[in-house]
Amino acid sequence: QVQLVESGGGLVQPGGSLRLSCEGSGLIFRAYTMGWYGQAPGKERELVASVTSTGSTNYADSVKGRFTIYRDNAKKTVYLQMNSLKPEDTAVYYCNAAITSRTSYWGQGTQVTVSS
Repeated sequence: QVQLVESGGGLVQPGGSLRLSCEGSGLIFRAYTMGWYGQAPGKERELVASVTSTGSTNYADSVKGRFTIYRDNAKKTVYLQMNSLKPEDTAVYYCNAAITSRTSYWGQGTQVTVSS
């Protein structure tokens, strides 16, 4: 079965950095669009960043210039480099793998807390 395992979350002060990792198994990783979604307290889950099988990226306006998504297909891992973190970035971050609109998988999530 498909598994996505996130890591790298934690507590960081405003202006700090984190790198999230998501390692996949049980799928042809290179064929999937990979995404990071954030769900803040009391809010809906929203797309933060995505990268397609061909390397095209997309970012939420709120993170452009601060976050970078990239993938290493040999390691079956997608990363989210998070710089200049703000308190409003606080959320549970979920990894997603999708090959069609009806074939999508989720990780368990990793908590990111930005607080002074």
